[in-house]
Amino acid sequence: MATDGLRSGKALWGMTLLLLLAAPELGAVKFHADDPLQKEPAPMNAPNIKPRKLSDYYDFFQNTFAKPGHPKKGSKRLPAQGVNTLGEVPDSPWYTNRHGKTPMTIQELVRGPGGENQPDTSGPLTVVAAKTEGVMPGFTMKDAKGRKYFVKFDPLTNPEMATSADAIGARFFYALGYNVPETYIFTFTREQLVIAPDATIKDARGKRRPMNDRDVTDLLLQVPQRRDGRYRAVASVFLPGSVGEFRYHGTRSDDPNDVVAHENRRDLRGLRVFCAWLGHDDSRAINTLDRLVQEDGTQFLRHYLIDFGAILGSDSNWPNSPRSGNVYWFDWKTSAAQFFSLGLDVPRWARAKYPHLPAAGRFESAIFDPERWVPFYPDPAFDNCLPDDAFWAAKQVMAFSDEQIRAIVKTGEYSDPAAEKWVADCLIARRDKIGKAYFAKVLPLDRFAIRQDRLVFEDLAVNHKFSAARDYTVQWSRFNNQTGQKTPLPGETTLALPRQLQEASSGEYFASDIFGGEKRKSVTVYLRKKAGQVEVVGIDRTW
Repeated sequence: MATDGLRSGKALWGMTLLLLLAAPELGAVKFHADDPLQKEPAPMNAPNIKPRKLSDYYDFFQNTFAKPGHPKKGSKRLPAQGVNTLGEVPDSPWYTNRHGKTPMTIQELVRGPGGENQPDTSGPLTVVAAKTEGVMPGFTMKDAKGRKYFVKFDPLTNPEMATSADAIGARFFYALGYNVPETYIFTFTREQLVIAPDATIKDARGKRRPMNDRDVTDLLLQVPQRRDGRYRAVASVFLPGSVGEFRYHGTRSDDPNDVVAHENRRDLRGLRVFCAWLGHDDSRAINTLDRLVQEDGTQFLRHYLIDFGAILGSDSNWPNSPRSGNVYWFDWKTSAAQFFSLGLDVPRWARAKYPHLPAAGRFESAIFDPERWVPFYPDPAFDNCLPDDAFWAAKQVMAFSDEQIRAIVKTGEYSDPAAEKWVADCLIARRDKIGKAYFAKVLPLDRFAIRQDRLVFEDLAVNHKFSAARDYTVQWSRFNNQTGQKTPLPGETTLALPRQLQEASSGEYFASDIFGGEKRKSVTVYLRKKAGQVEVVGIDRTW
């Protein structure tokens, strides 16, 4: 009975949310009284969430060969769901609108997801567990105030590379709207580390045993030590309530709030553009976190992105490969070209030039092509990204000014000014390439509003000087919200509000079809008369 109740509850919640966020596809009225939603409805209680652990190997093989979440042969990719009628992503346990909607100050961008929990190194740092998996060492510690952190280091060959990337990445992804852990760069001495009485470590045979001082010494021998004898690390605040990771396809069966297939979520589709910008090809399911939280008496999942040590030219353990972001780890086409040409067919990405800046790894902007960029292996949400999904993401990338980018990069605390400058310069150049590429895929009109009885907007491509000023063709119509039918208003071909709209009764809808020179690219803006005012209630795009 409990299972049936959960299923019926999830079905009811799913129908409600889809009606609110994807009504046109369901044949219902296009707009509801509370559209456009800025925030998803409060989550349902989720009492039956079970912890799970995804297999990295299984995820690789499944996404490389089985292609889950992709359209069936002969069918098209579905429009994004989990969006409001303006095409924006409402605030939810997945995503919170931040810098792209309301510009953050330099101080807010630098602070990132916290700012008040820098590890207290005024006393002993207690190691409570050691990380033995993977190449790079790490441990879990409690600071002098008893707060818990995950601690990670740089490789011996590239001091500051992974720790800087992790700190910078957390701040960028937070500003872009995602849930991320608080992340801080800090230093300590060997003498400050003490071992908790119950701390254990796995030996070479995989058996767990009590941890000792020799284990800590062996761990520190694998990481850089500064000239002053201190060690530099990055600490991420421990997030309690972890119940595993999320996949980039399907939904989680034990979560009644998870009703939109992940491959169709705009916040996950658009994540492809953000990852391309920051060089985050390691954006896999294992670098996500589903966290069980409780607010206002309701228990639900909040979804996180974690571990950013493998971005900005870093692969955590060593500099990134030139292949990274350019071809999948398993790629028949590239391998065949190399084999049959006897290595003479040099791919474009292999010609990239990297300065000798160990802290910057292998990060560049000259060869970078946002449309060709790929993660470590196929990602169904990224593969389903449509031009309007990419436009949504690109306008947020373009919201970062040069000054803001440089301020965030400075939080990486590079000791070499040349490395800091190189990373910031690359991000600025990559930002512009993203805007130029994806603003050209649609008619990039945005920020619609009504001023002095006129419909006004901004052409983002023109604003950023990616396009020359253009002329716009306009056609107004009455819009039937019940049937979806548009009835043209003869002679109404300017941005001035038609007389019929100004004199309309409350609750009536109108539409303005706008073209910018290319017939296949248009924006339809829907307006509603409400309480004597005209409001923009919806936006549709064609390309």
